[in-house]
Amino acid sequence: MRFFPILTALLVVAGLFMLVFQRDTLDEAAGVATADMATETEAEAQTSEQTGLSVVVLKSAAREIETPIVIRGRTEATRRVELRSETSGQVVSDKLAKGSTVAKGDVMCRLDPGTRDASLAEAKARLAEAKARAPEAEARVIEAQARLDEATINLTAAEKLSEGGFASDTRVANARAGVETARAGVISARSGAASSDASIQSASAGVAAAEREIERLEIRAPFAGELETDTADVGTLLQPGAHCVTLVQYDPVRVVGFVSEILVDQLSTGLVANVRLASGRTLQGSVTFVADTADPVTRTFRVDVEMLPAEDEIPVRAGQTAEIVATGQGTVAHLLPQSALTLNDDGNLGVRVALGDNTAGFMPVTVVRDSLKGVWVSGLGDAADVIIIGHHYVTDGSALAITYQETGL
Repeated sequence: MRFFPILTALLVVAGLFMLVFQRDTLDEAAGVATADMATETEAEAQTSEQTGLSVVVLKSAAREIETPIVIRGRTEATRRVELRSETSGQVVSDKLAKGSTVAKGDVMCRLDPGTRDASLAEAKARLAEAKARAPEAEARVIEAQARLDEATINLTAAEKLSEGGFASDTRVANARAGVETARAGVISARSGAASSDASIQSASAGVAAAEREIERLEIRAPFAGELETDTADVGTLLQPGAHCVTLVQYDPVRVVGFVSEILVDQLSTGLVANVRLASGRTLQGSVTFVADTADPVTRTFRVDVEMLPAEDEIPVRAGQTAEIVATGQGTVAHLLPQSALTLNDDGNLGVRVALGDNTAGFMPVTVVRDSLKGVWVSGLGDAADVIIIGHHYVTDGSALAITYQETGL
């Protein structure tokens, strides 16, 4: 039972002995250890000064990337026309309700013909009469030409007889007068023939006008689409210019947006564009128009994108808010971590790079766009050794101890 107290007393005595009588020995040992640590620290500092600051460098190569351009816009109908009457008359066709789908050439409004059929028959009769008079006019020309030939022969004979003294001067004069009379008859006959031709043309024009007037009685759809309004009801009297119906076409769908002066040069017709509607629905189309003239108020340029939804998809309505993401012309850039960006003493945005002599340098960059993997920047040329770790601790000309990152972004 007294063993443990005796052991405790011995340990206490040994501790006091070491503390009092062996203090100098312990201090010397501690001094040696401290000196060794100081020596190691000085050696590390000298090594650091000789090899430079440790940094991690990314060997970055330029790549061509596509530049997305986001444009706010709205949907609208590709075509929208108001069909109006070109003649007067009462509507005799049944009313078509708005929202109805029609094909190209379908009758929207049909008007009462009235006396137009009789007018057409009269015009055709006048044409037939004019054509019947044409042979008579041609025969008169032939007859007048024959009389001219006869008068010419008589004149020739009279002149020969007069040279031999067998005919008087009076006979010769009468023969010459006969020739002139016959020539006038030919001119008159030809004029009559021309008048007959003019009568035929006039009658033909009358027939065409009567037929065109009858065609105007039916107002047809110029293209396939959807009725935005009801058609004029039965019994409605339409005058020239009166409204029959409004027709719209949503196939393909058009999205209209406006782009700033800075981005307009990156767009051109034919570029692929993705459209996101306010409902979350997405469609794909292409740029069909880029304005050459800016809006005088907003200084923006109109951009049209046309899309062709599938037959089984829900139709796109006009006036919906849409976001256009067009793929602009490609540019060359480097993909770097966002943390690699820094500012120099002048406040310029850039990156620290490792130069050929293992010293640090600064290169200004321009941010092209962000991505999930990092940031795309331009201004580094085709290739660059970018410091991605330790760049905040170096300045221009600082010596570097470089460790290269094994894989890029």
